[in-house]
Amino acid sequence: MTQVHRTPATTTGQQHLLATFPTYVGAEKLVDTLSDKGFPVEHVRIVGNDLRSVEKVTGRLTPLRAAGAGAASGAWVGLFIGLILGVFSNNNLFGLLVSSALMGAIWFAGFGFFAQWATRGHRDFASTKSFEAASYDVLVDEPFADQAISAAGLL
Repeated sequence: MTQVHRTPATTTGQQHLLATFPTYVGAEKLVDTLSDKGFPVEHVRIVGNDLRSVEKVTGRLTPLRAAGAGAASGAWVGLFIGLILGVFSNNNLFGLLVSSALMGAIWFAGFGFFAQWATRGHRDFASTKSFEAASYDVLVDEPFADQAISAAGLL
C-alpha cells in the first residue's frame, strides 16, 4: 500500500482512495481482508490505471496446426450435437456420438486449414491477449471510508 488520500467527486458520488498497488494481487488481498472483517465490500471498487493491451505469442501457427486446433474444436461441437440428437433418438448412442465427433472434427479441421492457408503467412503465429494496468486503486464509497480504513488496519 503506497497511498491513502481523498479523491474528487465522481459520477457515482464521492469515493475515498484506500490504497494504490502495483499489482492486482495486492488490491485483491486488501478487498479480501475487508471482506474477512465483515466490511460490506459492495461499496468497494478496484480500478486499474493506465491500461495496456498485452499479446503473448504462444507459438507458430501453420495451416496443419490450425487444422489440428479446428479438429479438436470440431470434435467437441460434434460430440455436443451428437449428445443432443441422441436424447431424441432410438439409435445406438455410442455410434451417434462417435460419428458426430468425427464429422465435426473433419469439417472444423478443413475450415481451420483453409482459413490459415488463406492468410498466406500474414499472421502465422498463435497468441493470447490480455489487459494489464500500471497500478490498481482500491476505492470505497465516502460514507464507508472510516469503517474501511479501520477494518483494513490503515490507521
